[in-house]
Amino acid sequence: MLSASTRRSRAPERLVLSSPDVPSPSLVTPSGEHAASDSHQHDARSFRSLAALSLGALGIVYGDIGTSPLYALRESLAHVGPSEAHVLGVVSLVIWALVLTVVVKYLTFILRADHNGEGGVLALLTLARRKGRSVSARHGVLLWLGLAGAALLLADGMITPAISVLSAVEGLELATPGVTPFVLPISIVILIGLFSVQKRGTGRIGALFGPAVFLWFFSIAAVAVPWIFREPRILHAFDPRHGMHLLFESSHGFTVLGSVVLCVTGGEALYADLGHFGVRPIRLAWYAVVFPSLLLSYLGQGAYVLMHQSATLGNIFFELVPPSLLLPMVAIATLAAAVAAQALISGVYSLTQQAVQLGYLPRMTIIHTSGDMEGRIYVPQVNALLMVSCIGLVIGFRSSSALGAAYGIAVTGTMVVTSVLFFAAMRRQWGNVWTGLLVSMFLFIDVGFLAANVAKIGNGGWFPLLMGGFFVAIATSWHAGAEAVRRHHIALNVPLTDFLATLAQEGIARVKGTSVFLARDDKGAPPTLVHYVRHSHALHERVILLTMKTVRVPRVSDTERTTVEDLGDGFVRVEAKYGFMESPTVGRVLETCAQMGLPVVPSEATVFVGHSSVIVQPTGKAKMALWRKRLFAFMNRNARPAALYYGLSPDQVIEIGVRLDI
Repeated sequence: MLSASTRRSRAPERLVLSSPDVPSPSLVTPSGEHAASDSHQHDARSFRSLAALSLGALGIVYGDIGTSPLYALRESLAHVGPSEAHVLGVVSLVIWALVLTVVVKYLTFILRADHNGEGGVLALLTLARRKGRSVSARHGVLLWLGLAGAALLLADGMITPAISVLSAVEGLELATPGVTPFVLPISIVILIGLFSVQKRGTGRIGALFGPAVFLWFFSIAAVAVPWIFREPRILHAFDPRHGMHLLFESSHGFTVLGSVVLCVTGGEALYADLGHFGVRPIRLAWYAVVFPSLLLSYLGQGAYVLMHQSATLGNIFFELVPPSLLLPMVAIATLAAAVAAQALISGVYSLTQQAVQLGYLPRMTIIHTSGDMEGRIYVPQVNALLMVSCIGLVIGFRSSSALGAAYGIAVTGTMVVTSVLFFAAMRRQWGNVWTGLLVSMFLFIDVGFLAANVAKIGNGGWFPLLMGGFFVAIATSWHAGAEAVRRHHIALNVPLTDFLATLAQEGIARVKGTSVFLARDDKGAPPTLVHYVRHSHALHERVILLTMKTVRVPRVSDTERTTVEDLGDGFVRVEAKYGFMESPTVGRVLETCAQMGLPVVPSEATVFVGHSSVIVQPTGKAKMALWRKRLFAFMNRNARPAALYYGLSPDQVIEIGVRLDI
């Protein structure tokens, strides 16, 4: 039996058989080359590991920003025309947007604000709230900002697949005359296929992401270099004065800025995928492949326009390509667009899992598609929502140019939120003054981009705002309603000493076996236990009161996950902690308890789960608007059952319903 004191789970010990510390004769030389050989082998393994991670980062992290050359420069020049001053100014703004936003902001500083190795808006929000000095700062403005950032990232996940695939397929208009009526149907078919394979997981096709995107970056650089040699004047665009002249002295400068931001779309993925790859691979992939290729592509497009100033601007990117290579380039672009879309789709899955774990979304079906690698998940409900949204965007906007307006608002809004949360997270570590100066520079750029896109709200920018507002309404309503339910259940808790006394007084029969009662709070006897005993007048000889807690860290180590406390009279309290990027499983908790000495067979235990039937009352106790109550009640009815969410088999679960008026 367990002692009354708290015991923590221990990682299973492994027996490692090894020979004595005697070097192998085949590796020992009189000159002591054995150690040098080991060192070289270690260095080689480290290099191969870094190269493999960098290749993976190339496919997952940079797919979105890598497809920006398909439309970013075209949309920027559409506002001003192809004169030499305008071309040099736009290309200069693009170059320095990449330098200041991606290189300086994200790669140099934002990647340092990791939360236990994890990145992303919600991870940064959690870090910022932990660093906050006041309750209002931790739970007020920062919370709303974090939810707004998550909402805009969700909208980004809807727009990216649509604009990436559509802009790639539009290249067929140059390669095959008369194909224009088929661009939309082809794009829709590709999107349907892309979302249909999500349930298979990215494990099998993930190995192709890196090589496919590497081929894409090589291709966009290769077709651009000849044009730079033909028109070297474009190299003057490295001078920031050309961009400043266009921005501040041209009547179209501010409008152009709203399209220039399209060249940094996907920059937020650098931070969101930090936990999957680490800082070094992300930086290496950028400096070795992505940055040089993007620079060459934008310079090549600018050079082409300088040489064809009298012509009408069309699809600049595909016009760089020799006619004989146009169809292969369209195929490569479509493949790269699918990879870019996949990266954002996976990001939305991860965001959804985090929001569910943190209590901002109802329970959903989350399927792990890989048993070997963490983070590879599939969320059917979100997948269906994204597919319908992407197809609707393609049909509604009909071109990548029209979608560009919607894209800009989502990206710039996320950038602003990231900068503010970064200040809140790092100011106590780096000091208010230095952090404030740094973030002021970030916000000067971010707010400029955002303000330039405000004018596009009527032309499509309303979509991410609408989706963002919808997400925030859902998140805040669910969180408030779930908190009201939690308080109601805690109020129904009975002190454990009183409950044990009642068992003795009423002579409640104890039968063989183990019962597990999921408890929302780690104090007292939960309502499900009280109701069960009241109606059955019996109880198993061993009772586990299990509380599953989500803590505000990405992951919890195995040694700190489970706490077991013997309460006496056959009662045991178990607390299992999970990070917001993990999926809680009752079976694994019980297996851990068995390893710690608790006599329980997980497959034979009966698990009791409470189910709250929410009834909306205008005068209910919950301090929520009536529409929020109705929204919460709807989500509560359609949430995934707790038994399935916690990985329980239906034949070992008993649900006990509780009516709750809110």
